[in-house]
Amino acid sequence: MTIRLYDTSARQIRDFSPLTPGCVSIYLCGATVQAAPHIGHIRSGLNFDILRRWFTYRGYDVTFIRNVTDIDDKIIAKAAEQGRPWWSIGYENERAFNDGYQALGCLPPTYEPRATGHITEMVEMMRGLIERGHAYEADGSVYFDVRSFPGYLELSNQELENLLQPTEDGITGKRDPRDFAMWKATKPGEPDWESPWGRGRPGWHLECSAMAHKYLGSAFDIHGGGLDLIFPHHENEIAQAKAYGDEFAKYWLHNAWVTMANEKMSKSLGNSVLVSEMVQRWRPIVLRYYLGTPHYRSMIEYSEEALREAESAFARIEGFVQRVVEKAGGPVEPAAEVPLAFAEAMDDDLGVPQALAVVHTTVRQGNSALAADDKDEAIARLAEVRAMLGVLGLDPLDPHWAGESDRGEDLHGVVDTLVRLVLQQREAARARKDWPAADAIRDQLQQSGLVIEDSADGPRWTLGPR
Repeated sequence: MTIRLYDTSARQIRDFSPLTPGCVSIYLCGATVQAAPHIGHIRSGLNFDILRRWFTYRGYDVTFIRNVTDIDDKIIAKAAEQGRPWWSIGYENERAFNDGYQALGCLPPTYEPRATGHITEMVEMMRGLIERGHAYEADGSVYFDVRSFPGYLELSNQELENLLQPTEDGITGKRDPRDFAMWKATKPGEPDWESPWGRGRPGWHLECSAMAHKYLGSAFDIHGGGLDLIFPHHENEIAQAKAYGDEFAKYWLHNAWVTMANEKMSKSLGNSVLVSEMVQRWRPIVLRYYLGTPHYRSMIEYSEEALREAESAFARIEGFVQRVVEKAGGPVEPAAEVPLAFAEAMDDDLGVPQALAVVHTTVRQGNSALAADDKDEAIARLAEVRAMLGVLGLDPLDPHWAGESDRGEDLHGVVDTLVRLVLQQREAARARKDWPAADAIRDQLQQSGLVIEDSADGPRWTLGPR
C-alpha cells in the first residue's frame, strides 16, 4: 500500500513517505474572513477533509492545521466600508465559514489558529530573518529581500527578472519593487501591534509561515491550498520559512477552483454562490457530493443542472441504502475494509471519481441482489457501500446527516401515513384489475414529487429529485 500524490513543487505524482512513520502533518491555508464563504471557498476544506479521512482510514495519525487569516488589507477595507470594527467582521465571517464546513460534514481541524493570536511568533521570525540577511526594516516596515533567497519562485516556476509585483499603496523604502512586506508600519485608523520596528501589523504571507512553524515544527508533510495561492502566497511562505532555517513542507497539494462562466468564483467578480444560501436550496449532503466527488485538481463549472444531476446520482445511492436497511430490519454496520478497487483509486492521487464508480457498481450489485431476494448478498454490498461512503463523508446513516430536515424529513411520519392510505387505494384498484385507476393514483403521486416502486414486499415511496 502506497499513497501517491501530485506534488506541485515537483510537478509530478510522487509516492507519499511521511517524515514520521505512521503520522501525517498537514497545513491548509484556511479562510480569510473578510466575507461569508461561497462554495469555491468551502471546496478546498472539503477536498482536504477527504484526504485527511483517507489517511486516517489507511492507519495514519493525522495532525490537521487549518488557519484563520483574521487581519489583512481586505478585512480592514471592509471595516472602513461598513463602519464596523475589523474584529467584528472577522469573527462574524469566521463563524460563517465554520458553519459551512460543519454543514457539509467536514471534520474539525486538530488546531485552527488565528493570525492575530501569533504576533509574537511573527516578530521572532522577522528578527531571525533580519539577522540572517534575508529581511530589512525601512520606515517602520519590514521587507523580505527576494534576491537573498536563491530558491525564490521555484514553486511557481517563474523567473525573477520577469516578475512584476504591483507596488502597494503607502509602502516606502523597498530596495527592490519585488520585495514583499512582512510587517506594515501603522497607518491612522488601522489596527496595530507593538514590534521592535514600531507599531504595525503583519503581512499575510508571514502569518502562515509563523503558524505552520509553531504547530508543525520546522518540517512537516503536506501544505495545501487553492491554485490561486501558489503565487504569491505560497511562494513567499517558502522563502520566509526556508530562509529562517525551516525545511518546511515536503509535499505541496493544490485544489482547483469552482468556476462560473469559466471564471474563478469570486466575491470581487460578483459571481459567487454563498454556502448559506445553497444549504437552504439543496440538502447539504448533496452539496458535498457535488463539490467533493470531482477530482480535486479538476475545475468544477457551477450550474443548476450539474447540481440536479448530483442530487439524482446520490438519490440512487441513498435509495439503495434505505431499501437494504428495511430488508435487514435494522442497521447494517460498515465493512471493516473498502473494496480493493476503491482503495487503489484513492491511493492514486485521491482518485475520487474512480472510487465513486466503484460505489455505484456496488450499489447496482446490491440492487440486483434485492431484486433476486438475496438478503445476505444485499446486506454484504451495503456494508461495503457504507465503508466507502464513510471515507468520502457521504454515508447517509452517519449521525452527522441524521438531522437533515430541509426537505421535510421532520414530517416524514405524517407524510408516510398519508401516502400509505393512498397506496392502499391503489392496491385495491389493482386487486380489482382497475388498471386505469391504479395508474392514475401512481401518476398523481409522481406529479407531487414522489417515486413509487413496486416490490415483493409491497409498494414503497421515496422523494424524487427536484
